[in-house]
Amino acid sequence: MGIDPGLTRCGLSVVQAGRGRSVLPVAVGIVRTPATAELPERLKRLSAGVNQWMDDYRPDVVAVERVFERGNVSTVIHTAHASGVLVLAAAERGIPVHMYTPSEVKKAISGNGRADKKQMTTMITRILGLAEPPKPADAADALALAVCHCWRAPLLARTAALLNSEGATS
Repeated sequence: MGIDPGLTRCGLSVVQAGRGRSVLPVAVGIVRTPATAELPERLKRLSAGVNQWMDDYRPDVVAVERVFERGNVSTVIHTAHASGVLVLAAAERGIPVHMYTPSEVKKAISGNGRADKKQMTTMITRILGLAEPPKPADAADALALAVCHCWRAPLLARTAALLNSEGATS
C-alpha cells in the first residue's frame, strides 16, 4: 500500500508486486478532509479513511512519503500530523512501514530525483499500464510510493537477511 500523506488530500493506493519489476494496480483513491474543519476532526476523518482501506485491502506492507521541510512550517506540521495517523493505523495492525523521501521515489520511478509532477504521473501511468493518468497528483504519488517499495523490497530483504546472518555469527 502506498500513502501520500496530506491533511486536505491524502493519496492511497494498493498494488500487487509481480515477478521482476512487474507491478499490478489494484486500487487508487483519495481521502479528503475539509480545510474548514478543526484539526482533530480532520485527523479523525483521515484515520477513518485509511483504516477502511486497510480493512478492505489488508496490505502486507505500507510505503509512506517521509515528511520534509518545504518552507511552510504550518504545512509541514499538518502533514506530519497526518503522517502520524497513517503510520499508527499500520502499526496497530502490525504492518511494516517503510518511508521514502520524494526524491527517492522520483529517482526510482523516473530515474530523476528532481522529476516534476507531470513527469511522475506520465511514468507511473506507463509503468502500471493505466488507460489514463491517475488524478489528482496525490493519487499518482501514492501509486509511485507503492511501486518504489515493490522495486526496493527485494534489496531491503536481502540486506536484512545479511545483517541477521552476520549478527548470528558474531
